[in-house]
Amino acid sequence: MNLVSVIDFPRVQDRRGNLTFIQNQDHLPFDIQRVFWTYDVPGGENRGAHAYKNQQEIIIALSGSFDVVISKADGTIEKYSLNRSYYGLYLPPMTWRHMENFSTNALGLHLSSSTFDSDDYIRDFHEYQSFL
Repeated sequence: MNLVSVIDFPRVQDRRGNLTFIQNQDHLPFDIQRVFWTYDVPGGENRGAHAYKNQQEIIIALSGSFDVVISKADGTIEKYSLNRSYYGLYLPPMTWRHMENFSTNALGLHLSSSTFDSDDYIRDFHEYQSFL
């Protein structure tokens, strides 16, 4: 997968409550090497504002909602509103993103294809543009 895309995960619906699950090879384009989550983001704050050189990522809003804004090298943007726990946003390497518009008690789950490596981050948009 080389494009930003929404992945629908299985939903098991039941009158007692619903269940969604993820299995590496069945539902993801990569094996999970790292998991982290964002929460308690104060109103008006943004998260992210970077790209990864090699890492792939899937972002899921487990609770609440927030927007993921993808900025292209030419300055155009795409906005994805995440507000359901049964789908995730796939971000291939070299995708500049930030998250904004967090609702109260928003909880974002991030599934990554690699362990943390600070050298994999591009934190300056102009530097990002020069990579493309």
